[in-house]
Amino acid sequence: METLVNNANLHFEHKSWLNEIAFWLDETRSFQNRLDEIEQRWTDDMVLAELGQFQNQMIIHKDRINKLKEEINAHEHAIAETIDEVNEAVDRIGFRYHLEMREKMTTERVMFHDLKRRFFSFLSKYM
Repeated sequence: METLVNNANLHFEHKSWLNEIAFWLDETRSFQNRLDEIEQRWTDDMVLAELGQFQNQMIIHKDRINKLKEEINAHEHAIAETIDEVNEAVDRIGFRYHLEMREKMTTERVMFHDLKRRFFSFLSKYM
């Protein structure tokens, strides 16, 4: 007997991910404001080099999460096109793709947490 995956469950997870991504984007804006403050206060080349590394990492992270956001929206749209009023289940390929996106979100969550940890350590030294 096959277990059916309901579209509503995937939709809920997509919405949750999009909210998390919106929060990450908001945090990166806040982090950039802190970097701007440090840039105005410090002239030491070592501090500015480290600051530049964080700016680059923020840009890379924003690009990755924006790509994830686009993938989630595209997947949501693809699911909506294949679902009708009678069939609420998602096909195997769609679900497999959803599992891959779930893994990407988990990976990004870990990477962003690590970036935040290092960033706050940096802030504690120079703010």
